[in-house]
Amino acid sequence: MGSVEPSTPPRRVAGIRPAPPGAARSDLPPRWLRVSAGWTWRLLVVAVGIGLVFVATSRIAIVFTAVFLALVFTAVTRPLTNLYARGMPRPLATALSLLTGFAVFAGLLAYVITSVAGQWQDLSQEFGAGVDKILDYLENGPLPVNLTADQVNQWVDNGREWLTSHSGDIASQAAASAGSIAEGLAVLALAIFCTVFFLASGSKIWDWFLGQLPEDGRESWRTAGGAGWYTFSGYARGTVLVALSDGILAGIFLAILGVPLAAPLAVLVFIGAFIPLIGAPLAMVVAMVVALAADGVVIAAVVGIGIALIGQLEGHVLQPLIMGKQVSLHPLVVGLGVTTGTILGGILGAVVAVPLLAVAWAVFGVLRSRGTAGTVARAGAGDADEARTGDRSPGDEPPDPGSGTAAETPA
Repeated sequence: MGSVEPSTPPRRVAGIRPAPPGAARSDLPPRWLRVSAGWTWRLLVVAVGIGLVFVATSRIAIVFTAVFLALVFTAVTRPLTNLYARGMPRPLATALSLLTGFAVFAGLLAYVITSVAGQWQDLSQEFGAGVDKILDYLENGPLPVNLTADQVNQWVDNGREWLTSHSGDIASQAAASAGSIAEGLAVLALAIFCTVFFLASGSKIWDWFLGQLPEDGRESWRTAGGAGWYTFSGYARGTVLVALSDGILAGIFLAILGVPLAAPLAVLVFIGAFIPLIGAPLAMVVAMVVALAADGVVIAAVVGIGIALIGQLEGHVLQPLIMGKQVSLHPLVVGLGVTTGTILGGILGAVVAVPLLAVAWAVFGVLRSRGTAGTVARAGAGDADEARTGDRSPGDEPPDPGSGTAAETPA
């Protein structure tokens, strides 16, 4: 009789744990359900975390605004500070970079004020003439509904009566506005104070924070913080450059058309570029109103079309070229984020929504990649061990990534 060779037990794949003895395969939930459950609780945790952040920041809105502005100032002026620091001490480089920024801002503000003061009288006369043209068009134009001068005068009288009856409310709102101005100055002062320390010793502050964390979690925090700052700084610097480009192009365009106050309107376009989705359209409406009052309907329409084309150039050319891959969010995410931020925090919420979403997505992406790399490394190590030691018992198998353990990585 021929000898019978002993059967070789089937090899197991590292990273796959067999079902417990005696358990039927039908007792385990399907993989799609396990993956869906994993994604669901993670998204719930993220949503709760974002909600807690908004609730906490609403309690300390002044501090949050100041720190956010300080981070923006730091991201914008840090390259200049690093350049100055090559030839002088870091504190002196910090002071010089901030003074440079203040000088640029003060010069821009002085130019705008001078331009407005120099053209204000002419603009007011042109605005009055433009309003008369609009009223004449509404009264005698081809519109199906014609307005008379008596109706317009009645509207003016109603407006005066409303102002007289609500003078007390207007005075209280003016006092509240004065308080808001003082609050804004306090926020700006605190932001500059924080910027000084972020520029002078930001790395030391970050290293101190990492030193307070458990040793096994420092590397994850370091990686997440680096990814978040890379994205935030890229967004801040890119937004400033894009806004500056928009303002320059709008100023040149308005100057060519001969629209009054071209420089202040260009500055308004520059400021509006910092508010995603709604800032540029608002600036365009203001520019169109000025052009309508001064030069008529045709020039106003040309101004609107031109600024809209500048916005398209920004979205399709300038932003991808300047920001690159540092900030990559779907337009739907941007729209929903800006809307949610506006509902929760007004203009401030609209401004901070996009950078916060970009930072959160960058941190999530780098941590997900880090976790996936760790899982692959563990699986590779298991294959190497199996190649050295041969078959293993079921109790020695590594955990299944889909079994709900800490090593799970949703597909």
